[in-house]
Amino acid sequence: MFSKILIANRGEIALRIIRTCKRLGIHSVAVYSEADDTALFVRQADEAYCIGKPPVNQSYLNAEEIIRVAIESGAEAIHPGYGLLSENADFAKKCINAGLIFIGPPPEIISTMGSKIEARKTMKEAGIPIIEGINTALRKEHEAVLAAREIGYPLMLKASAGGGGIGMQLVASEEELLKAFAGNKKRAEMFFGDGAMFLEKYISEPHHIEVQILADHFGNVIPLWERECSIQRRNQKVVEEAPSPFISEETREKMLNAAVKAAKHIGYTNAGTIEFLVDREQHFYFLEMNTRLQVEHPVTEEITGLDLVEEQLKIAAGERLMLTREAVKKNGHAIEVRIYAEDPKTFFPSPGNITEFQLPQGAGIRNECAIEAGSKVTPFYDPMIGKLIAWGNSREEACSRIKTALEHYNIKGIKTNLSMLIEIVSHEQFLSGYTTTQFVNKYYLNQENKRK
Repeated sequence: MFSKILIANRGEIALRIIRTCKRLGIHSVAVYSEADDTALFVRQADEAYCIGKPPVNQSYLNAEEIIRVAIESGAEAIHPGYGLLSENADFAKKCINAGLIFIGPPPEIISTMGSKIEARKTMKEAGIPIIEGINTALRKEHEAVLAAREIGYPLMLKASAGGGGIGMQLVASEEELLKAFAGNKKRAEMFFGDGAMFLEKYISEPHHIEVQILADHFGNVIPLWERECSIQRRNQKVVEEAPSPFISEETREKMLNAAVKAAKHIGYTNAGTIEFLVDREQHFYFLEMNTRLQVEHPVTEEITGLDLVEEQLKIAAGERLMLTREAVKKNGHAIEVRIYAEDPKTFFPSPGNITEFQLPQGAGIRNECAIEAGSKVTPFYDPMIGKLIAWGNSREEACSRIKTALEHYNIKGIKTNLSMLIEIVSHEQFLSGYTTTQFVNKYYLNQENKRK
């Protein structure tokens, strides 16, 4: 096992990794921007180094500076967390070339699965069902128009190198496609450095369900059940739960087998997530693979009793998985909600100073956040400020606990999405267990429009 690692991230995920390091006796090294100089994760790390000014391209995306600090501090490995450089193949390669261990899969796998077009081709080769679409990069409007005519509307326009819903849009006609193409291409260039787009057939009433996997360097791959992530705003998840209340045991087994098959086909190592879209008849199709730890990993930890960061570290250190698929039982039900500093009506970020802050406590409640009273939410980074997780023996108990905890979540000084989350977890459609990716548009935003 490692004696010292550097965490190339910030906020709650950095604090989450530090917590596991402390438990395992691993020395943690944090890096931070000038905007985060008094942040909780900086104070909790064993060592911390400023790496630049607040903008991410001058700090948290500065690969050379991060690697320099890792070497000079004596770190043996780098954990990228999620977001930022976590799925950057060039960063992973630079770590390896510098003699550091990158806690994640090999760069070539990150590169292949980071391109939605290449990932689709690879999964088709593996025999995994994929959505009908065009497996070529579209860089000009006329190329997209011709491709759309071949597939037929409605379609999902997506950024090939994208993630987090950025550069993604549903288009129902040629007119909508022409309006959407230039803007989404520009966003893809801005966020991912690649404006390539592609098109997939739209699946009506889609459920977004993903399978968490662990894979070691000895060919062992195990699935850690699935997560339902259908409740999204702007194609970004806001509520996740495990296991999915929608799929049957037969579908579950098929999806777990498909995820293992996919991971083995590409020679995957470390923690990863195979994401699927599932239609109302429970046919499932490969959506993408996230080659990192997910924001929603706590719900999997809650139902399995595992520490996924610890498993990542063990795999990266060359240890063999001591778990078997049969040994990983699912226990109870867990729900996670993401707390954002944003206006719940517009979803626009709401930076500012937190004047009052108190986390809910209670049986089955877990908080993952890195803020406190007096913290400042800056406009430089993602507005997610924390995650609230509730576990219960049953889904009904987990639903009750998450609602009560949200009602006792106290944060003042900024706008948050707490009212939206309370409305979601109280809604009869959510309580029924049948939630699609259109939930927020259909139930929450419609109600907001009626109020106006």
